[in-house]
Amino acid sequence: MDIKEIQNLIKFVAKSGASEVKLEMGDIKITIKTGGEESKGETTYIQQVPVQQQPQQVAQPQQANQGAPQNVEAAASEDDKFVTIKSPIIGTFYRKPSPDKPSFVEVGSTIKAGDPLCVIEAMKLFNEIESEVSGKIVKVLVDDSSPVEFDQPLFLIDPS
Repeated sequence: MDIKEIQNLIKFVAKSGASEVKLEMGDIKITIKTGGEESKGETTYIQQVPVQQQPQQVAQPQQANQGAPQNVEAAASEDDKFVTIKSPIIGTFYRKPSPDKPSFVEVGSTIKAGDPLCVIEAMKLFNEIESEVSGKIVKVLVDDSSPVEFDQPLFLIDPS
């Protein structure tokens, strides 16, 4: 919003007879207060809300060690036989249905398709995430009470 648009808005509010108008557009908040018959002045407050930027990730330098790529390839081929359960929504990951209850699953737990694995809270709604496959929990990839993104891996399951 440029200064001309703000000036036109002020004139419009003054002509309309409104005593106060608040406008929020993205990161800009505008409050326009006009006096009635008793005062001839206009007061305008413009406030730009600071936008929180996400921290930039620092690239890790690659090591000259030739054994490291082989370890990565071995781990990748080992993980290929596992089924990855991913988050269907953005929210906060919880391993327990409530703080005083035990976790839904632990590493080594045997599960069936449809068994609850965790809960993801999104906008004060707790969504129970169920297993798509039967098998054994090999690894929990997310810490309890941590934020998760859409399609983020949560569990590795050995279907055999």
